Amino acid sequence: MINAAIVGLGWWGKTLVESVQGSDAIRFVAGATRTVTPEVEEFARTQGFTLRGSFEDLLKDRKVNAVVLATPHSMHVQQIAAAARRRKHVFCEKPLALTKAEATRAVKAVQKKGVTLGLGYNRRLHPTMMDLRERVRNGALGTILHVEGTMSSPNALMLKPEHWRANPEETPCGGLTPMGVHFVDALIDNFGEVEDVYCMSMRRAVQIETDDTTSVLFRMKDGMSGYLVTMMATGGCFRLQVYGSQGWIRYDGVTHVAGASSEERRTRLFGSCTFQPVKGPAETWQADAYDTSRAALEAFARAAEGGPPFPITTQEMIHGAAVTEAIIKSAAAGKTKKVL
Repeated sequence: MINAAIVGLGWWGKTLVESVQGSDAIRFVAGATRTVTPEVEEFARTQGFTLRGSFEDLLKDRKVNAVVLATPHSMHVQQIAAAARRRKHVFCEKPLALTKAEATRAVKAVQKKGVTLGLGYNRRLHPTMMDLRERVRNGALGTILHVEGTMSSPNALMLKPEHWRANPEETPCGGLTPMGVHFVDALIDNFGEVEDVYCMSMRRAVQIETDDTTSVLFRMKDGMSGYLVTMMATGGCFRLQVYGSQGWIRYDGVTHVAGASSEERRTRLFGSCTFQPVKGPAETWQADAYDTSRAALEAFARAAEGGPPFPITTQEMIHGAAVTEAIIKSAAAGKTKKVL
């Protein structure tokens, strides 16, 4: 059993804590957050952990084996390095970092001290994504031609200007960091490394200083193409569709919409699924409810205790940050950028 501390108790930090109640692999024994309110204090009491005054206080606690970072990504690398120096395992919410150099720094910090690094691409652990991975690898879809992703949410319509997600330095390219990086991870997991990207990002409907509509073209190193659109000012949706020479497969679901229940955010990410072969009728089915947040945290905890390695490799983490960096640079320059 890993004793963990939660760092950051916004709505997603709370969701992570709720996801592992009753787990035999990980439990939260402490927490820290920048703004302590009566509601946060009540949450900590209800969930059975102690609030500490600062992140540094958590690192000094010998009872804490690991820290879970639900903090803005601009804080991640520094916090990971500090935790590693204290030999604490680290589970970091996505994105790990926005540049390859920063992601590499984080990975080197944990490797130097021999601690485990987990990353919150929880969708990867859903049985639906495992089904896709198997279909791709066993050739059931034939030669892969193209993959498309759509991720949308109305959340930017509700953000106040002072919220950190309203800061374009924290959330470049609108929905890329809160949503789109999940698609980037799915690309890497299923189709390998990305060669180059072209991004257009703009603000159409929101009042805050962040983009609400972002489109990205991808060319993979093996030659296939990809496309992603994220929108932060419309109804919530998630769609992933893969086209192969033997047919296409589509997975529909939801994104994390502000105000949704914790249960929905954790277990209802995928819904209807369709496979249309080149010949014959389409097959349709419904994805199982599955707590991806719990799965990710338990996989991290077991890896930290010497079990199977965390399913996302550090090489994939670094490449994901490199792809994110190239997307941001492409949007700023208005031209294709190679992933370095």
